[in-house]
Amino acid sequence: VHFQKEDWPMHKLECSAMCAFGQNWNPSETVRLTARILAKQKTHPERTQSEKLLAVKEFESHLDKLDNEKRELIQNDIAALHHFYSKHLEYPDNAALVVLFAQVNCNGFTIEDEELSHLGSAIFPDVALMNHSCCPNVIVTYKGTLAEVRAVKEIEPGEEVFTSYIDLLYPTEDRNDRLRDSYFFNCDCRECITKKKDKEKLEIRKLNDPPSAETVRDMIKYARNMIEEFRRAKHYKYILCLTLTPLACELLEICELSLDKMGAVFEDSNVYMLHMMYQAMGVCLYVQDWEGALRYGQKIIRPYSQHYPSYSLNVASMWLKLGRLYMALENRTAGVKALKRAIAIMEVAHGKDHPYISEIKKELEDH
Repeated sequence: VHFQKEDWPMHKLECSAMCAFGQNWNPSETVRLTARILAKQKTHPERTQSEKLLAVKEFESHLDKLDNEKRELIQNDIAALHHFYSKHLEYPDNAALVVLFAQVNCNGFTIEDEELSHLGSAIFPDVALMNHSCCPNVIVTYKGTLAEVRAVKEIEPGEEVFTSYIDLLYPTEDRNDRLRDSYFFNCDCRECITKKKDKEKLEIRKLNDPPSAETVRDMIKYARNMIEEFRRAKHYKYILCLTLTPLACELLEICELSLDKMGAVFEDSNVYMLHMMYQAMGVCLYVQDWEGALRYGQKIIRPYSQHYPSYSLNVASMWLKLGRLYMALENRTAGVKALKRAIAIMEVAHGKDHPYISEIKKELEDH
């Protein structure tokens, strides 16, 4: 009740609409976030606490770079905004809404828990000031509705602070495709110029008869298409609400078939193999096949530690998942070791007093 009262100006935005639409109330996260921004701008026209350095109105929108597909997606979001929110919201005109959605798309943050499960979307204007690098010197983590920024490298006075906007597992070309598609720029960090990690990220099987350059190229193309398929499927919530176990089994089969196919050319440590193993592990966790999930996790963790920067939430969350799986399967020694590995990274990324860390330490004591 206390939270509801505190959040009432925002809550009333959705409360009556939720009641009116019932089961049919399903705006996307972007739409919900944008509605909250509009409501906040109405009740709080001056700068808010989180806009000390940068105001939402000053966000970059990259309007001139939006292709037709992106413009169409924004129009769909605007239609949904009008459809789901009417009573307590004053709308600016269509052109202003296009700008706002474009700004949210470029500057929004995805909030995840300690195992990197998706919790929601938010904007933190001051945090959005930081530029991207594939070798970041800070990590952004969350404590409730607060975003916290911590250094993971020595930063000299006057040196720029860089975070990462994307998953850093993939090779340079893939990372820049993603950066261009979502944020409209190419990265020129040290990692992107030297491409130093690309060779091991794309490790090819050492066979007596090595695959031709064309075979490797085709397999990379196949792998990228598979990743895109999964991304779209997730986008349409197929994977997130596997209501039927048969669908989960089918997904697992797709992962295994694609691992077999790619495994003829790629080493297990190749990032495209790891991507598929991660998807498969997710399905195993979903259907509570703990042994299956553990098998995938054990294959993933070493290469992850190699491919990601030294302090990485992806690596920490993989150690954490492994630790919890070992504990559930009564392998305490391995569990303790894995959980301690997770804590070592998280104490730097989340800070030693973060609730997630207290939670993991309690798990260690309880077992």
